Amino acid sequence: MKKTIVVLLSLLAVRGNAQTDSTQSSFTLSGYIEAYYSCDLNKPGNHEHPAFMYAYNRVNEVNLNLGYIKAAWQTESLRANLALGAGTYMNANLAAEPGVLKNIYEANAGVKLSKNKNLWVDAGIFASHIGSESAVGKDCWTLTRSILADNSPYYETGAKISYTSDNGKWFISGLVLNGWQRIQRVNGNNTPAFGHQLTFKPSSKITLNSSSFIGNDKPDSVKRMRYFHDFYGIFQLSDKLALTAGFDVGAEQKSKGSNQYNTWYAPVLLLKLSPDAKNNVAARVEYYNDKNGVIITTGTPHGFKTAGYSLNYDHLFGNNILWRIEARKFSSKDKIFAKGNSKAKDDFFLTSSLAVSF
Repeated sequence: MKKTIVVLLSLLAVRGNAQTDSTQSSFTLSGYIEAYYSCDLNKPGNHEHPAFMYAYNRVNEVNLNLGYIKAAWQTESLRANLALGAGTYMNANLAAEPGVLKNIYEANAGVKLSKNKNLWVDAGIFASHIGSESAVGKDCWTLTRSILADNSPYYETGAKISYTSDNGKWFISGLVLNGWQRIQRVNGNNTPAFGHQLTFKPSSKITLNSSSFIGNDKPDSVKRMRYFHDFYGIFQLSDKLALTAGFDVGAEQKSKGSNQYNTWYAPVLLLKLSPDAKNNVAARVEYYNDKNGVIITTGTPHGFKTAGYSLNYDHLFGNNILWRIEARKFSSKDKIFAKGNSKAKDDFFLTSSLAVSF
C-alpha cells in the first residue's frame, strides 16, 4: 500500500510537464462536503443509529457524514487518484484500519495496456465494484444508503484489470483484493480474494450489472470462504421516472472446511420521480434476511430479518448545492432497536442533509 501511494504522489508531482504519447496531461482538484442531522424517534442514549448503519449513523446532532478533497491526474496511458476524507462515514467504515489509513478515501494508480483499446490495470484503494450506491450522497437516489449497501463493501484494496468496449455498452473487470472492505489484511489471513464486475448498457435507458466477491475475511486458522453476488438493473422508464431493482445473495462456510453454509439475501426497489432538473422524489422498499448473523449479528431468536421503507425529497440549488430530507422506517422480526433503555421492533427517523461539491 505504501508503494502504491509513493507511485501515486510521484505521478502527481510530474503532472506540470508530463506528456505521454504526445498528449498533454490533465490535473483536476475537486471536493465534497455533506453535513446532516438525523432525528431518531426512539432516542437511543448513545446517539447512534442501529449498528448495521455505517453512513449517517449519528442521531440527534449535527454532524459531517463525508468530506473529502481529491486530486486526479491522467494522460492517455497513465492515471492516478488521491482523496483524503473525514466524517462519520470514515469513522464507521474504516474503524479497523490502522493509523493514517483511516483517512484515505481513495488512492490508486493505473496504466493503459493497449494503444487502441480501453484496457487498463489499476492498483490501490478504490470505490467498491459492488452495488448501485456509493459513499457519495449526491450520486445516490436516496439520502441514506440501503441496508444492503451499508453491509457490503464501500471500498476495496487490490489490483484490477478492466475493459470498456468501443461502443461503451460493455464494461468487464476482474479483481484481486485484500479482503471484504479492507485496506490492510486481517492478521493471519493470506488467502487472496477475488471479484468480478460485468456491466451491460443495451441502450441509454437501461443498465444491467453483475458483481461478485469470493474470499475469506478471517484468519486462515479459522478460514471460512465467503461467496457473494450483487445484481442490479437501472431503468429509465420515462423522461421523469426511473427504477432501480437490486438483489444481493451470499453464503459463508459454517466452519473451516465445512460443506454447510450460512446464507443471507437482500432485495431492494427504488423509484425516482424527477418533475424537473432541480427537484427529485425517491421511494425505497427493502428487505434484509441474515438469520445466522453472518453480516449483521443481533443475538436474537430469528436473527436479522428487517424490512425498510423510505421517502425523500431533493432540491438542487445551482449546480453544486443539494438539500435533502428523508423519512425512513425499519420493522424487524425481533426487538433489535434501542429505544431509551429498552428494545423495540420498529425504528423511525427523519434525516436532512446539505451537500456541496466543487
